[in-house]
Amino acid sequence: MAIEFVATSKLPTAFGDFYISVFQDPQTKEEHVALTKGLETPPNGPVLARIHSECLTGDAFASLKCDCGPQLKATQSLIDQAGQGIILYLRQEGRGIGLTNKIRAYALQDQGHDTVDANTMLNLPADARKYDMCKIILDHFGIHQIKLVTNNPLKVQAIESLGIQITERVPLTVGLNPFNASYLKTKVSRMSHLYKEDDFSK
Repeated sequence: MAIEFVATSKLPTAFGDFYISVFQDPQTKEEHVALTKGLETPPNGPVLARIHSECLTGDAFASLKCDCGPQLKATQSLIDQAGQGIILYLRQEGRGIGLTNKIRAYALQDQGHDTVDANTMLNLPADARKYDMCKIILDHFGIHQIKLVTNNPLKVQAIESLGIQITERVPLTVGLNPFNASYLKTKVSRMSHLYKEDDFSK
C-alpha cells in the first residue's frame, strides 16, 4: 500500500488540543487520519496509540450497538492526560466491509444473528481490515514503539507483523450497555477480544 502525507492542522477538541494530519492513497484517493498530541518532534520512547477503524454509527451518531464511540473519546482523554499520543483513524467502516454492508449486517443482527454470522450470511469476512498503512503513518512521525490501546490481541499481532514494537497493551473497557452486551460477548467468544467476565455485569 502506498499512502502519502497531504496536510496537517491544529485541532482544538473537547478533549484538549491536537493536530490532525491527513494521509491519502494517490490512486484510490482513500484518506486516513492521524490525530496527534506532543509529536511535533520524533519521540524518544514508546507512544500511547490507538488504531481505530471508522464507525460512522458509533463515532458520529452515538450508537449504542457498539463501543466504538466511547473507545475513541476515552483514548483522546488518555492521550490528553499523557501529553503525548496518536490515534490512527482508518477509513475502513464496518471492520472493512463498508457502510452499506454494515447496515445490511445490522438488519440481520436485529433478527438475532451475531456479528460474525451476519457477515458470513452476506458472504463477507468477519473482519476485512488491513493495517499496512499504519507503518507508513507511524514512520512519518518517527514512531517505532507504541503502547497500544486495544482489547484485540489479533490487532496486536497484525501491527507487530509490520515491524512495529508494542511495548504494552493498554486495555480499554468503556461504553458497555444493554444494547451492545451481546456484541461484546461475541467479540470475546468468537473474535478473541480480551474482556473480563465481570465487565458485562457493570
